[in-house]
Amino acid sequence: MNRRTKGQKAFDIVNHVLLIGLALLCILPLIHVIAQSFSASSAVTAGFVKFWPVRFTLKSYEYVLSKPEFLMSVGVTLKRVVLGVCINLLLTIMTAYPLSKEASQFKYRTIYVWFFVITMLFHGGLVPTYMLIKQAGIINTIWALILPGAVPVFSVVLMLNFMRGLPKEIEESAFIDGAGIWTTLWKIIVPISMPSIATITLFSIVGHWNSWFDGLIYMNRTENYPLQTYLRSVVINLDLSLSTTVDYTMLKDISDQTQKAAQIVLGSLPILCVYPFLQRFFMKGIIMGSVKE
Repeated sequence: MNRRTKGQKAFDIVNHVLLIGLALLCILPLIHVIAQSFSASSAVTAGFVKFWPVRFTLKSYEYVLSKPEFLMSVGVTLKRVVLGVCINLLLTIMTAYPLSKEASQFKYRTIYVWFFVITMLFHGGLVPTYMLIKQAGIINTIWALILPGAVPVFSVVLMLNFMRGLPKEIEESAFIDGAGIWTTLWKIIVPISMPSIATITLFSIVGHWNSWFDGLIYMNRTENYPLQTYLRSVVINLDLSLSTTVDYTMLKDISDQTQKAAQIVLGSLPILCVYPFLQRFFMKGIIMGSVKE
């Protein structure tokens, strides 16, 4: 039996303590915000709320969910996520599949790969990008939030590297059976690439959901703001300028801090719910046994 030395045991203890400390640094602020969102405004203002609600109330959530600006921003973000993720996945798969081939099969593969890699290192700049979006006529539309990032190069690199690692015998057997390129891609390569697809799907969902800067520069009307752009305006105390209707009878039961906390919790909740279901796909070896000797 292999016995662990004192140095190895000490390393494990220090490692666990550091990881637990880092986990607490990430979790405690979120717990504090959740506690504030469920607490009475007087308790939050007095500084009594730490990690547990004081004088539990749902008034902040009632106020937030009654605001048309918040609900409209949620609708814009949901539309953006659905359209953006579908377009990202389609273009990523169709780009990565040919780039995963050898140079003997795709003559100009290396040129195209470098073309995409260069876009990761250099950017045209904010002003030229804005001028391009404006000339395309999609300012103040949902497409201004989707089309500029329609082909996520980092996701393409992940996908093509995954496809290059697939056994070539799978594709060769499909061609022998009479399958064409499109049939092989969508019925064989894509199903066995689910771990990679799940990963880039999660990246795409989080990216679209958390993005706020493009909504700020491409949207001229506040009703077209995505959720994170709206929340950014709330956090920097621009909420009153965005509100078109204010229920002053409800405002006496909440504070600016509690309603901000409630909006942040509601904005983070969907991602926290989706992540565990996609996390189970982050495994390797899903194609083990697919090639028989």
